[in-house]
Order: sequence, then C-alpha cells, then structure tokens
Amino acid sequence: MVGRVNRSVPITERNAGTTGLLFMSPALIIILATVLFPIAYASYLSLHRWNLKRPMHPFVGLENYGDILQDPRFWGSLQTTLVFAALSVALIMLVGFLLALLLNERFKGRGVLRAMLLIPWAIPHVVNGLMWKWLLDPSYGIVNGMLTQSGVIGTYRSWLTSMPSAMAWSVFAYAWKDVPLATILILAGLQTIPGELYEAATVDGAGRWQRLRSITIPSLRPTLLVVLIFETMFALKVFDIIYVLTGGGPGNATTVLGWMIYNDTFVRLSFGSGSALAIVLGLITLSISVFYFRLLRGDGK
Repeated sequence: MVGRVNRSVPITERNAGTTGLLFMSPALIIILATVLFPIAYASYLSLHRWNLKRPMHPFVGLENYGDILQDPRFWGSLQTTLVFAALSVALIMLVGFLLALLLNERFKGRGVLRAMLLIPWAIPHVVNGLMWKWLLDPSYGIVNGMLTQSGVIGTYRSWLTSMPSAMAWSVFAYAWKDVPLATILILAGLQTIPGELYEAATVDGAGRWQRLRSITIPSLRPTLLVVLIFETMFALKVFDIIYVLTGGGPGNATTVLGWMIYNDTFVRLSFGSGSALAIVLGLITLSISVFYFRLLRGDGK
C-alpha cells in the first residue's frame, strides 16, 4: 500500500492576491453600491436634461455645466458657501484646539468634561438646527432673554431674518455641533506626543508658549491636516442647518450650494442640473482638499 505524501504547496503571489481580493470583496461591494454607483449615476444625470416635469430626458452633454457657470445664482451661492466654510472651519479649529489643550491637562473633573463634550456631537443635525431655532426665536428665545436681561440689547431681535446675524448664528450653530469631533481628533494627536520632549524643553528653560510653538504645533501637523480637510469637506456641503434655521434667507444671504442643489433637484425637480451642481461641488471640495494637503506639507509641488 502506497502511503500518501503530504506536500505543502507554496502560496504564490497570484494566490495571495486572489485570497486578499476575496476577503476584501464585501467591502468593495459596499463601496461600489454606496459610493461609486451614486457618483456614476449622478454623472449620467448631469449629462441629460433630466426634469421629472417633462416626459423626455435628452442627452445634452456638458450643457448643464455651462448653464451653471453662466448662472449668477451659482456664483453668489459659491461665495456664500466659501464664506460659511471659512468662518465655521476657523472657529471649529480654534475652539477645538483650545479645548483639546485643556482636556490634555490633568485636573479634577476632566473625565466628566470629556463625556459632556460628546453631547453636541451625538445630537442629529436637524435636531441641532431646531434647538438653535428655538433658542433664537424672536418672541420667546432664550438668547434674546439673556441678552435683554444683561443689557446687551434693548429689545428682542429676529436674529435669523437679517444680516449679518443670520450668517453669524448659522456658523455658530454649525460649529457648536462639529467642535467635539475636531477636539477628539486633536486630543488624540496630543496624546501621541512623547512627554520627554516637554521635559527636555522645560529643562532647557522653554516656557509654555515656546513649548506650544516648538513642540505641540509641529507635532500636530498631520492631525491638524486631517481635521482641516474633514471639517472643510463637511462645511462645504452643509445643508441641514441652513434648511432648518434660515431656509437660505434672508433673501439669498445664506443660500449655500447645498441649498441650491436641494432647490434644483427636489423643488424644481431638475435632476440634471441638480446632479451637475453636486458634481461641481464635489470637484470644488476635492480641489480645496488637495490644496490644503499640498500647502500644509510645504513641498510646493
């Protein structure tokens, strides 16, 4: 009787690649279904005069994009979006950085403060907008009550129907919810900085400001890059807070691109132009993210 000889078959690179692809296939299917397919379908719609009010949806090529670039509404909304993004990201980065520095210190009640920081982040965007709309109500809002009682203002004001208060409060309400995410990410970056660096700097006579400028900020550069890109992407596509608080008003003062996309797609039912606007917004977001990445890397390439 001839016994069987067990031979170990070496795994070739092709087998390893096939095995890896097999294990990644569920994630790839999900990405294909939730990311690539919607982008491809939106691109397809943007090349057609696709309006649900009309029976025919002819192919128009890049005509929708040309109409967008010639539309004064687009340029006004783009300017408003950039202003909103710049103000909100600057506020989020500044407050998030300061809170992260505070929470990185050891003091009594730090754990409770860290837990409370998560509350705004856990609130849904629409609920956050409704909460701030109630706080800013011109008849019974708490903000008016506090400012009136403290003597800052003489009478109750309608903050969301005039400029620049409508934009300012929209930025503040948006930043209030997104500051926790920036704080957590920056705090995680702070905790990766070796304590020996601070000890050596202290021995050399460096003060708190010098340690912050020479150790903390340079060490946080990659983290700050990630937070900056994330927050910029989120701010550029803002819709929820504008929808609930101002509805794009007063007039078109807070009409961001997200609100314009909503109006074209779901109010005018022009899915072609709405999809083209969404693609343009995506390209703008991608361009700004790439610019940030190259700028903060400092390679100039």
